[in-house]
Amino acid sequence: MKRYHLTTFGCQMNEHDSERMKGMLESLGYVEAPERDEAELILFNTCSIREAADSRFLTHLGEARKLKRERSEVVVGVGGCWAQSLKEEVFERFPFVDVAFGPGQVHMLAEFLTSDSLSAQGYFEFEGFTGHLPSRRTRPFQGWLQISVGCNCACSYCIVPSTRGREVSRPAGELVEEVAAMAADGVREVTLLGQNVNSYGRDLPRGEDGQRASFAGLLHKLDAVDGIERIRYTSPHPKDMREDVIRAHAELASVCEHIHLPLQSGSSRILKAMRRTYDRSRYLDRVAMIREHLPDVAISTDIIVGFPGESEEDFEQTLEVVEQVGYDSAFTFVFSPRRGTEAATITEDLVPHPVKSARMERLVELVQREARARSQRFVGRTLEVLVEGTSRNDPERLRGRTSHNKVVNFTGLAAPGELTDVRIDSATSQTLAGEELLRDRVTRALRASPNPPARAAR
Repeated sequence: MKRYHLTTFGCQMNEHDSERMKGMLESLGYVEAPERDEAELILFNTCSIREAADSRFLTHLGEARKLKRERSEVVVGVGGCWAQSLKEEVFERFPFVDVAFGPGQVHMLAEFLTSDSLSAQGYFEFEGFTGHLPSRRTRPFQGWLQISVGCNCACSYCIVPSTRGREVSRPAGELVEEVAAMAADGVREVTLLGQNVNSYGRDLPRGEDGQRASFAGLLHKLDAVDGIERIRYTSPHPKDMREDVIRAHAELASVCEHIHLPLQSGSSRILKAMRRTYDRSRYLDRVAMIREHLPDVAISTDIIVGFPGESEEDFEQTLEVVEQVGYDSAFTFVFSPRRGTEAATITEDLVPHPVKSARMERLVELVQREARARSQRFVGRTLEVLVEGTSRNDPERLRGRTSHNKVVNFTGLAAPGELTDVRIDSATSQTLAGEELLRDRVTRALRASPNPPARAAR
């Protein structure tokens, strides 16, 4: 059997695409090699959102070049956003690469591997969904669901529209069928994926009832699938965070108590320069609406530090929003220009790197302080945890995740994929800690059965 080794960089969509690549390769008879130097096929699924991802990938690609020199028969493939952004330039800069393909052409990897061609091939059209390909899930009880691809927004710093194309949604019926198949296969938690997930359905034709598909409507349909205990999604856009979506969190038992609401900046002036289509006031209105319907919900965010033209006053306004919202967690990034974006052409009023670094330190300190304070509300409570495996820091403990997307390290006997109750004893900004409350055997058996009791609405 031929062996493959796949390295993934970047976002959850890339993780999903990599699971599809693995499923496709294994349907062709390949098996996964534990180490790169043991594989006949070396693959990279790349990201181009942040400069750091580019740098890490290029280091790994250098290792693949060395292995190809030692064994010329090794096939090296590069997929994902980085490959899409460079296209044919990949082969000019890295002549040892045999095949390159964008996110919309993952299926062409199989065509290349089964063809007799010995020449390098590139596939960069926008077509099809990787969600149609077979999958090999990292965890059998958790699954990704690609509900759309592409993005119609024009954020000045973002390369996604040029690497994944215009927004295209998959029909709801097709998605319900896929989730039902996942449930039959043992999946209990599904994460919906899209570049702008809550604008889902606007490109689809109206239904027989004359209504357009909507993201909230899709959540209702998927909540009705037997066996699915939890539904998550990423990544939404604040402009599309409407009341019907927020109400779905409150009304549907499976939709998790966590909303990721990217901020990027707390300054309306910088948000306008970023072309984010909302200002500080509108963003905070969305937060207020979320808190009104979901007072206990966990809110996470993305923030960029040092966008061109960001003044100290602009940055202070970001800190004010962080303090006002009280995020449960935040992904923070120092601005790095991406080729082909509007922001990359800005040459004036750039923020010096030392200033960016100093601002990042202040931001991270505030985010962690707020997150630590928010986490204390869970201490003394009993939370339902989906067990994911052994704790990363203590093999004697288990690790799982709550509906609020909080990681919990705890003592107990539950198995991966099982939902169990954990009493929370302590909390940090990042994690919770506690002890499993052992249920009686009958209750545990019912929760683990293929047809568990109907869930009560939250």
